[in-house]
Amino acid sequence: MAAASVEWMTLSDWLRGRPDAALVALLRRRPDLAVPAPGDLGVLANRATVRLSVVRALEQLDAFALSVLDALVLLGPSAVSIKEVDRLVGADVTAAVDRLRELAVIWGADDALHAVGPVPQILIYPAGLGRPATALGLKQPPLADFDDLDAAERDVLDRLAAGPPVGAAQVRPDTPVADLIARGLLARLDPGTVELPREVGLALRGDRPLGGVSTVAPPLSAVQVDLATVDGTGTGQVLESLRLVSALLDACADSPPAVLRSGGIGVRDLRRLARRLDIDEAVLALLLEVAGHAGLLDGTADAHHEWLPTPAFDTWVALPTEQRWLRLATAWLDMPRQPGLAGSRDDRDHVLAPLSDDLARSAAAPARRRILAALADQPKGCAPAPESLVAWLAWQAPRQGGRQRDDVARWALSEAEMLGITGRGALTSYGAALLREADGDAAHLLAGRLPAPLSEVLLQADLTAIAPGPLEPRLAHDLAQVADVESSGGATVYRITAQSVRRALDGGRSAGDLHELFRARSRTPVPQALTYLIDDVARRHGGLRTGSMQSYLRCNDEALLDELMNHRGIADLRLRRIAPTVVVSGVRTRELLDLLRAAGYAPMQESADGSVVITADEQRRAPKRRFGVRRPAVPTQPTDDQLAAAVTALRAGDRAVREARRSPVNLSTLPGVTTAATLELLQRAARDRHQVWLSYVDSAGNATARVVRPLSVGGGFLRAEDDRTATLHTFALHRITAAARVETQ
Repeated sequence: MAAASVEWMTLSDWLRGRPDAALVALLRRRPDLAVPAPGDLGVLANRATVRLSVVRALEQLDAFALSVLDALVLLGPSAVSIKEVDRLVGADVTAAVDRLRELAVIWGADDALHAVGPVPQILIYPAGLGRPATALGLKQPPLADFDDLDAAERDVLDRLAAGPPVGAAQVRPDTPVADLIARGLLARLDPGTVELPREVGLALRGDRPLGGVSTVAPPLSAVQVDLATVDGTGTGQVLESLRLVSALLDACADSPPAVLRSGGIGVRDLRRLARRLDIDEAVLALLLEVAGHAGLLDGTADAHHEWLPTPAFDTWVALPTEQRWLRLATAWLDMPRQPGLAGSRDDRDHVLAPLSDDLARSAAAPARRRILAALADQPKGCAPAPESLVAWLAWQAPRQGGRQRDDVARWALSEAEMLGITGRGALTSYGAALLREADGDAAHLLAGRLPAPLSEVLLQADLTAIAPGPLEPRLAHDLAQVADVESSGGATVYRITAQSVRRALDGGRSAGDLHELFRARSRTPVPQALTYLIDDVARRHGGLRTGSMQSYLRCNDEALLDELMNHRGIADLRLRRIAPTVVVSGVRTRELLDLLRAAGYAPMQESADGSVVITADEQRRAPKRRFGVRRPAVPTQPTDDQLAAAVTALRAGDRAVREARRSPVNLSTLPGVTTAATLELLQRAARDRHQVWLSYVDSAGNATARVVRPLSVGGGFLRAEDDRTATLHTFALHRITAAARVETQ
C-alpha cells in the first residue's frame, strides 16, 4: 500500500483494523485507556491521544525506542516509511516500531507511520536538537557560513549541537554569541537564553543526525557473591537497623523534637538526634521516615506539637525480630516519600525537612520496586556495581524519574542496604520474598538466618558489658535502661556510668534490682567497681525531691539546701527558701531536675502527696498516627479473559455507533409514539437474541441512544441486556422513539 493511499486513515480506523489480540495488549500496557470502559473505538482513539496518557506511555520506552520515536518526529509531520526511519537511525528499527505501535504511540502501516498528536509537543527537542528555524522566528540559516567561523564561535555551536540545544548566555556586543545571532545561526529567546535551530544542529552532526544511538542496554559490571554471604551481611544490617530505630524512638520519648510550623523536624533537633545515635543525618532521615510511615512515630496535636512514639511502638518492641523488620521494610517499600531529599533545598531555597509534606513523592514507591526488580532479575548472588546499575536503569526507562532519576536509584540502593533488604549489593533471599509481597516467606527466611537471642552478657572490669549477638527483648530493654551503647557491630558494647545508673533508679529500679540484674544476666563475675558504683549512686539518689509550684525542692539536710542557695552555677533556677527544709523555684519541674543533675546532684521527683514519681511508667506517646502502615491499594490487574471481553464490548459499541450513523434517527421525536413496526422489531429481536439500537427519552426529557440485546417485551416494558456492561435494563415502551437492528460484520 502506498503512503498516499492511506493519508485519509485516522487513528480510529487503524485501531479498528487491529486484531483483538493487539487491542488486548494495548489495554494491558496502557490501563488508563480502559477506565472507565470506552464506549467504542473512537473514544479509545481519543483517550490514546490525551497528553498525560501519552506521557505515561513514553515512560515505558527504553532509550532505543525513544531514539526511533525522535527520528519519526524529525521526519514528520506527514506519513513516514520504516525505511526512512532505518536510514536516519542507522539500525534496524522493526522491533522498536512494533513496540511503539503496540502502545499506540505511533500508528499506521510500515510505509505510512504517524506519531500520535501530542508526541511532537512532548518531544519538543527530539534527539537533543532544537526547534526548526521558522518556529524560532528565523529565516533559513546560512549553513554555508560554517567555514568562516572562528574557534570560539564553532565551540559554542558544537556544544549546543551535542544537546541540549538551549543554553544560558549573556549576549553582549563583540562576543561569539552575539556574532552567531547576527548571522542567523542562533536564536535569542530572552536576554540570557539562546537556542540552536534544528537545521544548524543537523548540519553540525553530519552523518550522525541523532547523535549517539544506543541500540542495546549498557553491560552491567557485577561481581558474584556467595548467597550465604549476601544473607549474612543483610541479616547483620537488619539487626543494626532495628537497634537504631528503637534507640531513635527512645530518644524521641526522652526529649521530643518539636514539630515545625511547616511540618517535619528542625535542623537543631536532627543534629542532636544524630549525635546521640552516632549516625549521619542522611541515615537519620531514613529512619525517621520509615518509623513515621510504619506508624511508630507521630506528631502530637496538643499545644507543644512534639514528635513522640505512638502506642504502636510498645507493641512493635515486643514482636519477634523478623516481624519487627518486616514492618519497617514493608513501610519503606511502599511509602510515597523520598527520604533522600531531606536536607536539600527547594526552588524557594527552603530546606526540606524529614517528616514534612515536602518529601512526599507519589512516584517514590514504584521507583523502589522497579530498582529492586532489576536486582531480582540478576542471577542469585550477582551484585551489580551501583553506577553500572544506575546507567542500565537509565537506558531501560530514560523518561522515568525526572531530573532526579539517577539520584533516586542511588538512594534506593543505599536505603535497601541500610535496612538489610540487600547485602553486599545483591538482593537477599528474604528481600526477594518481600518484593514478591510474600510476607510470610520473607519473615520465615529471615528468622532462619537470625542468631539465637542471648540471655547473658559479659561484664568487664572497665564497667562495660559486651553482647556478642542480639539480646532477648527483655534483657535488651533492661540493659538499655541501665547502660549506654558505646559501639555496635558484630558485638554491642554497653557502657555503665553514674548517669545511666541514675536513669535506671529514676525508672523505678532499686539498687537491689540492679545488683540482681547483673548477677543473673552476666556470664562473668560482677566487677567490684560496678557494685560500688551502684551503691554510691543509690545512696545519693533521692536526697533531693522536686515538685511543682512551678517547682519546689525539699530536703531534710539543711546544709545541702544552704549549699544550693549559694551555688553560682544554678543561679538561673531563681531559688527562694520558704522554710528551713523547703526551697521553691521559678522554673518547671522537668527543667529543675535536668539542671540540678547537670550540676552533679541527684534529685528525685515526688507527687503532690509526697510519693516518689517513677518516670519510666510515664511513657510519653503520640495519641494517634499520622502515617498509615497498610500497603497502598494496588489496582487488580485484569485477566486476559477480562481484557478480551472488554475488546468484544468495544467492537459491539463501535458497530452500533457506525450503524447509527448509517441510519440516523431523529432524537427529538416525542415519547408516546412507539409504532407497531417498532414493537414487532423488538419482539423479533428478543426471540432471536439479536442486538438492537434504541433511541430513548427518559423522564427528564433527555434523549439517549444505546445498543442492547432484548430479552422480553410485555406489560408496557422492554427488558434488555447491555453486552458491554453485562447489566440488565428496563425501558418503558412508550419512551422508545426508534429502534434499529444492529447488523454484525
